[in-house]
Amino acid sequence: MTQTTSAHHEDGAAPPAARFDAVVRAAVGQGLLGEGGPVAGFIDTEGVLASVGTLHDAFAATPGVLHTFAAKACSLIPVLRLLAGCGMGCEVASSGELRLALEAGFAASRVVLDSPAKTREELRLALALGVAVNADSLDELRRIDTLRDPATDSVLGLRVNPQVGGGAIGPMSTATDTSKFGVALRDPGTREAIVGAFRERPWLTRLHAHVGSQGCPLELIAAGVARTYELAGEINATLGVRQVTSLDIGGGLPVNFADETVHPAYADYVAALTAAAPGLFSGRYSLVTEFGRSLLAKNGFIGARVEYTKDAGGRRIALTHAGAQTATRTVLMPDAWPLRIGAFGPDGTPKGGPVLAQDVAGPCCFAGDVVAYGRELPELAEDDVVVLYDTGAYYFSTPWAYNSLPRPAVYGFRAAAGRDGRDRTVTFATVRDAQSMDAIAAESGLAHADALIERAG
Repeated sequence: MTQTTSAHHEDGAAPPAARFDAVVRAAVGQGLLGEGGPVAGFIDTEGVLASVGTLHDAFAATPGVLHTFAAKACSLIPVLRLLAGCGMGCEVASSGELRLALEAGFAASRVVLDSPAKTREELRLALALGVAVNADSLDELRRIDTLRDPATDSVLGLRVNPQVGGGAIGPMSTATDTSKFGVALRDPGTREAIVGAFRERPWLTRLHAHVGSQGCPLELIAAGVARTYELAGEINATLGVRQVTSLDIGGGLPVNFADETVHPAYADYVAALTAAAPGLFSGRYSLVTEFGRSLLAKNGFIGARVEYTKDAGGRRIALTHAGAQTATRTVLMPDAWPLRIGAFGPDGTPKGGPVLAQDVAGPCCFAGDVVAYGRELPELAEDDVVVLYDTGAYYFSTPWAYNSLPRPAVYGFRAAAGRDGRDRTVTFATVRDAQSMDAIAAESGLAHADALIERAG
């Protein structure tokens, strides 16, 4: 489905604070948000391409970089295909994500498989396809020993945990002393064991580290990469041969959810890495990155209709269709994942007037299903629309099936200035249809409805 509409802005272009206003109005006008579609996700196609361009520009002076997109951040095939078309590779963490990456058109040679619990079947498939694999443990290397065909085209690496500490969000910190990821680099005897693992396997040519994600400062991420870089030099020096030829330095650039500004930027990340490991960008090693959230978060939003409002205990509550089933992290960890909220009228235009402290709650049947507490917004009413900004990554692409709520529709859009420079033409394309009731019943075992019923005779 592709639909087009126009929206008017007095200054000839949407101001930064109203980047998506025309899109919300167009979505309401075309029925993508409303009675028939009470919640939907929206992806800014041009914004995604611009973010990819910024990433490539930041690394432009560095030879041999493969930028992969972390599929978990937005596992929608049309989005993955868009990214494949602009030169990205893909980082996957399951056989499901691998299937999506291949369906999206990524060449197997530009796909990297990371996971702390790969099955033998997953490894066999990756090795047969020529997908790069980062083993997460020394035990996994021993498993690969038994499965690897010497003729495989797969680049094989080992993930290490540089144990540089955690960031502001504990569950997002992957380089703590006791992290489940990678081989703990600073544990007694481990460094020697890693060098020995490379000595025993001439085909092991890559080191991988991923320090963390949201809540991790650049200095912490850079410190982890620097320790990995130093280890690569140590391995090569000890073995007397240039065996480690590439470094997968992960992703994890944090996103600013407080306002619309983008910081830190990819250029800031490169500068931090240069300071921590001056030789990293010399071309001595080919590099792989695995960014996800930082490419997509600010290039998408969730729109949801207000179904009811009520007052309880002196607090106004707006009940919407965007709750834990799509904003899972924000609902379960509101202090760690706060979102900016926009208020729009039934016609999709921004609401004005006096503000009121309001909770914005979702449809799930548990009391904590609230995406914003006491937020100062123009007074919301039935049939208004709320927008959850900065949700282009992880939110609507990986919904939670709580209460058997349907997965929301997702639309890509392009918003371009009209001929007179005043109107903005908004064009939508369906990325994913809203889940049907038939699909919900099917995935809930409809085909086996009588499986547990005892039959006489």
